[in-house]
Amino acid sequence: MIIKQLSVFLENKTGRLTEMTKILSENNINISAFSIADTADFGIVRCIVSKPDEAIKALKEKHFSVNITDVVCMIVPHEPGGLYKALQILSDNNVPVEYMYAFAFDNAASVVIRSESNEEVIRVLEANQMKLVKASDIYQI
Repeated sequence: MIIKQLSVFLENKTGRLTEMTKILSENNINISAFSIADTADFGIVRCIVSKPDEAIKALKEKHFSVNITDVVCMIVPHEPGGLYKALQILSDNNVPVEYMYAFAFDNAASVVIRSESNEEVIRVLEANQMKLVKASDIYQI
């Protein structure tokens, strides 16, 4: 249930994100999910890709600052209160969330979660019958 996420540090300059996605494209690596957070000087692209080990190699060869972070992905109903119910389970079990991002399609939303204890996230969510996404499944999206 642990998923490898790339964290890529990009200078805030025109074309840098395009360059990163070009490298992934040239290496036949698909992006399943991503989030961008920025500051005045740089941004952090967090993304889940089809071939994370190949992606990190290709990006490092082109002098990108990139690392792998473990995350968990759960499925919640795409309806009012769907995310709340899942987060309440984590809160009730004192499981902290460092950050998260999500995408929704039709009746379900996929929520990527980073915690200091991903194993605890998995244990608590599975114990409460929450659906988790396998790495092999999300890499194929």
